[in-house]
Amino acid sequence: MANEQLKEEIISYAKQIGIDKIGFAAANPFAEMKARLQMQQEDGFQSGFEKGTLEERTNPALHLEDAESIIAIAVAYPSRMRDRPLNKKGQRRGNFCRASWGHDYHDVLNSRLELLTAFIAERVPGFRSRSMVDTGELSDRAVAERAGIGWSGKNSFIITPEFGSYVYLGEMITNVPFPSDQPLDDQCGDCTMCLDNCPTGALVAPGRLNAQNCIAFVTQTKGFLADEYRSKIGNQLYGFDTCQLVCPKNKGIDVHHHPELEPDPELVKPELIPLLSISNKEFKERFGKMSGSWRGKKPIQRNAILALAHYREQTAVDELIRLMRDDPRPVIRGTAAWAIGKIGRYDSYDAIRSALEIEQDPEVRNEMEKGLAFEQAQV
Repeated sequence: MANEQLKEEIISYAKQIGIDKIGFAAANPFAEMKARLQMQQEDGFQSGFEKGTLEERTNPALHLEDAESIIAIAVAYPSRMRDRPLNKKGQRRGNFCRASWGHDYHDVLNSRLELLTAFIAERVPGFRSRSMVDTGELSDRAVAERAGIGWSGKNSFIITPEFGSYVYLGEMITNVPFPSDQPLDDQCGDCTMCLDNCPTGALVAPGRLNAQNCIAFVTQTKGFLADEYRSKIGNQLYGFDTCQLVCPKNKGIDVHHHPELEPDPELVKPELIPLLSISNKEFKERFGKMSGSWRGKKPIQRNAILALAHYREQTAVDELIRLMRDDPRPVIRGTAAWAIGKIGRYDSYDAIRSALEIEQDPEVRNEMEKGLAFEQAQV
């Protein structure tokens, strides 16, 4: 009974500190999730960014010895941008996904979990806890589903009745046996909009994602992008939103509860050409507070080059030629050569041939040959 009252106090306090939804679940092992993760591993569907062993990812007691319950939290983020900048010829822009708008959500949710921890610790002698946001071993989505935050959608997102899937998730394992909340029933029904609109077929079945084929994952890789994705990445610099945008449960949902999560239009839809020459220092100063900056500038610059090729932006060719000739990074040189060929300005192919004469890296030379192949396609 005392824990029931404390639970209500925690729920009330959570609202005061900017937590939009909170739920409580038992800290039992996630047996069903373990089986699903095992299958993902065997099928080669994991991204490689996952942390921990299967046991560590599904057994809360490995992270807090006397684990009794888990508190799950959700913080809603916007889906629409005010003062959206124009994307026009000569000033083409790239796109960061909505989950990277505003201040890095890891910091935002961790700060709220710290406040929540202090609140409970003042009321419970001997209170112990362990908090995680995204980069921890436990699956945020499995915890949120068990705690009644939302149901696991066919698009592999947690979908809440109030905020759709536009929520960040975090959790706190505790040594307090709080009364558990009830999981929600699946409300996707017969809808398959997310599967039907996935451009790479990464959603191989309802709720099953092959991360290796997901555009959101592909934008975060650091090597040469496989040819099959170059025509599908569009102007995405980081992440991907289609599987959320087409979801009927997200229709009309646009939450602006938290100023720190509001997007800066010039950051989340930046001009592409200036990105090509940005220094490491400038990149950190401009984009460092966004979650989409975590892999550094190289994937963003590579994706910017591909976006310029997507638009066939001829005003970018001079800068792309400079990168092809002078950039020390093979991925950038090679991707620039490919993009120059696809854009196809009058002097493009001579520039590639000239660079090919002195290029030593075999992968870059291969990209240059791909770039030159566009010349034959235009004949």
